Amino acid sequence: MEETGIRGAKVIVGKQYCEDEERELTVRKTSLFFSGDGFAAYDHHTGELVFRLDTYARGPGSLTDELVLMDPFGASIITLRRKWPSLHNRWEGFLGERAEGQKPLFSVRRSSIFGGDRAGVTVEVHGGGSADDVAAEYRVEGSFAARCCRVFFEGEEEGELVAEIKRKVEPCAHVILGRDVFCLSLRPRVDAAFIMGLVIVLDRISGDDDVGAGVDPAAVAAVEVVDADVREMNGNGLKF
Repeated sequence: MEETGIRGAKVIVGKQYCEDEERELTVRKTSLFFSGDGFAAYDHHTGELVFRLDTYARGPGSLTDELVLMDPFGASIITLRRKWPSLHNRWEGFLGERAEGQKPLFSVRRSSIFGGDRAGVTVEVHGGGSADDVAAEYRVEGSFAARCCRVFFEGEEEGELVAEIKRKVEPCAHVILGRDVFCLSLRPRVDAAFIMGLVIVLDRISGDDDVGAGVDPAAVAAVEVVDADVREMNGNGLKF
C-alpha cells in the first residue's frame, strides 16, 4: 500500500475489495419497519450491488447475535458475532463462514460504557495468532445514528481518515434523504468489505432509538445548508 501514502489502507478481508481510487457506496436498509433488518450496498457510479446483509429477525426482542455479510451472489464474506458478556457491546468479525474455534479477524467495541452513540468506537484488527494479538487499530468518531461519523486509522501519528459515513443528498432536488439511505465514502485501497462489516456492527451498537441524543452538529449544519439552498431556489421561482 506504500504507493498510496495511506497507512490505514490495508488488506484485511481481501485484496479484491481494495480499489486504487476513492470509492463511494450508497447503502440502504432493506426494511423500513425493523431496525437492523438488513443492508444493501451499491456502487454509486454503476448502481451495481456490491454487498448485502439479509436477516429474518422480527420485533424488538429478536435481535440476531450472528450476522453474515455476503457478496451479490450470496457467498459469505464476513461473519459478525456478538460476544457475551460484554459491557462495551463487543462484536467480533470472522473471515467467511465462522467455524468452531476460528480466531476473529477483527473486533469492535464501544470505547466507553458511558455516553451512548457519542462515546466512540474502537476497532482492533488481529494479527492471526490470537484475539489479544492486535496488528492495527481504528477508531470511529461521530454519530452513526445521525449518519455522520468517520473512521480513522490509529498509528504513531495523528489518526488518518480512511472512511466516512454521511447523509445522502438527492442531487436533482437538493434534498437530504432519510437515514435509511446513506453514503459510505472510502479512501483509495481501503478494504471495502472490512468497512462494510464495521457499518453493520455500528448499526447494532448504536441503534436508531435515540437519534436526537447522538446528533452531530455537523449533520445539523449540513441539513441547514441544504434547506437554505432549497429556500433560495424556491424564491427564484424554482419548485420541487
